[in-house]
Amino acid sequence: MAVNIRLTRGGSKKKPFYRIVVADSRFKRDGRFIEIVGHFNPKTRPESITLDVDRIKEWTRNGGQLTPAVKKLIKDSGKSI
Repeated sequence: MAVNIRLTRGGSKKKPFYRIVVADSRFKRDGRFIEIVGHFNPKTRPESITLDVDRIKEWTRNGGQLTPAVKKLIKDSGKSI
């Protein structure tokens, strides 16, 4: 099973928020997921980013692939994986 750590979109029109989730790569973007490992709200100033770094490290150790958007959010938050 190929696992991605990626963003799913929530919210309403023009008011997005995103969950950072662990999901099988075959699932739809906003479909089923295995675990929520963070949140991202681009509408607040400064942007709010919440990450469960321990769980993200665990998933990457077990073969989970970070998407480029999630890599950027982790870098912007100042935390290291």
